[in-house]
Amino acid sequence: MSYEDLRFERTDGVVVLTLDRPAQLNAYSEAMGRSLGLALRECDEDDGVRAVILTGAGDRAFCAGADLAGGADAFAARDPASFSATPFHPTAFEIRKPVIAAMNGHAIGIGLTLALQCDLRIAAREGIYGVLQVRRGVMPDCCAHWTLPRIVGMERAAYLLLTGRKLSGDEAVELGLALRAVPGDAVLAEAIGIARDVEENAAPLSVAVTKRLLWQSPGLDANQVERAETELHHHLMDHPDAMEGGRAWLERRQPRWTGRVRRDWPRGPELPDGSEPG
Repeated sequence: MSYEDLRFERTDGVVVLTLDRPAQLNAYSEAMGRSLGLALRECDEDDGVRAVILTGAGDRAFCAGADLAGGADAFAARDPASFSATPFHPTAFEIRKPVIAAMNGHAIGIGLTLALQCDLRIAAREGIYGVLQVRRGVMPDCCAHWTLPRIVGMERAAYLLLTGRKLSGDEAVELGLALRAVPGDAVLAEAIGIARDVEENAAPLSVAVTKRLLWQSPGLDANQVERAETELHHHLMDHPDAMEGGRAWLERRQPRWTGRVRRDWPRGPELPDGSEPG
């Protein structure tokens, strides 16, 4: 499949999606959004893909925000029938594979709200991070009002969203916005290490249902989570992978998983919604 303003590179079970407008510091474009939605859907539907990394081209920016080349028109009114503040689907949190944001440089505005949709974030220590939309006369997008409180808590989310303050990589880690901060040229390798760990050691179906419930759980009460966990345990314990995990540990070898996310995805009551992404 051909992608515009985005590179799709796969090595074994790990896909690296690279926002690819380095001359514009990977500023977000409509073509990039279309490509990102198509690429994430492809990753979700391909059982050979075990983990996804989202990064930026070049050595300065992950994504410097919306493309402001149009000047004042960049945030002009849009057609209500076609505009969405989340401009592509599925999102990173909707697909059933772990998605790691390798923020190799600055992530500003929509650049950071894209990263907030990922499951994990690695920051470049020298990068600048911020949801600056309120300083541009608009407001945060890409479900940031939903993702950010789940990541850092309500008060810190309010601090970041209402002030539009910029952070360093180390500050992003201190606030819980990123898992860790490393030099920019080490960010991608750090993310690949995590992705490879998932690929080599974790059962695909177990990861998929755990991710889905993890993102859903803040909207559920404890009884609903317990019910979902119980049903999902029954679903997983019915699968040969539940035996394989213990057997591989006893035999001191790598597990040979046979579960497939698309084929073995639970239907019905096991998850609060039994739907597939987007």
